[in-house]
Amino acid sequence: MRALVTGGNRGIGYAMARGLRARGCDVVIGARNDAAGAEAATALGCDHVHLDLEAPETFAPAIDAAGPVDILINNAGILIEDSMIDHPDGLRRSMQVMLHGPFQLILLCLPHMARAGAGRIINVSSGWGAYDEGLEGPGGYGVAKAALNALSHALPRDLPKGVSVNAMCPGWVHTRMGGQAAPRTPEEGADTALWLALDAPADLTGKFFRDRHEKAW
Repeated sequence: MRALVTGGNRGIGYAMARGLRARGCDVVIGARNDAAGAEAATALGCDHVHLDLEAPETFAPAIDAAGPVDILINNAGILIEDSMIDHPDGLRRSMQVMLHGPFQLILLCLPHMARAGAGRIINVSSGWGAYDEGLEGPGGYGVAKAALNALSHALPRDLPKGVSVNAMCPGWVHTRMGGQAAPRTPEEGADTALWLALDAPADLTGKFFRDRHEKAW
């Protein structure tokens, strides 16, 4: 199986790519910084593509270069904490990176998945985007993650047979975005995505998970 991990050159995405490689998957990482993507891919022993979620013109060439994708992990994200009122462009950027971009990548990967009659899509979300947890994400982050959750919940009714989509929360992870105080390792954050990609029941779809347990939206 071939897997594409966006934002796979560092942090949780890197841990996901490494975990998939360890399980025998052909892995492609997407990175907005092509040099950083190439360096990470060399270390991982996998392929890479230039993929900038704020530059839609990179999407189709990246998917063409990646080849048929059986597992898509929409991991790339940004954290803009500015007020949505004072800095409305932060919401626009957040929605592009964490909703519109992932949806466009799903559309590009679906033709192969439909032909194969199988495919797994994992959207990396956050408890900060969960109404059940008070939608506490700062700036546009929580709004964009809530929208990604909604997409993950509603999309199964339109997906081809055999293709699943689920959202997951990695928790508070020690990465450049999460900060040094975060208690979880990237490997711990990546675990649920790897489970959804490789081990969860194939018909499990439209759900939200943390630590392999379903959680409320």
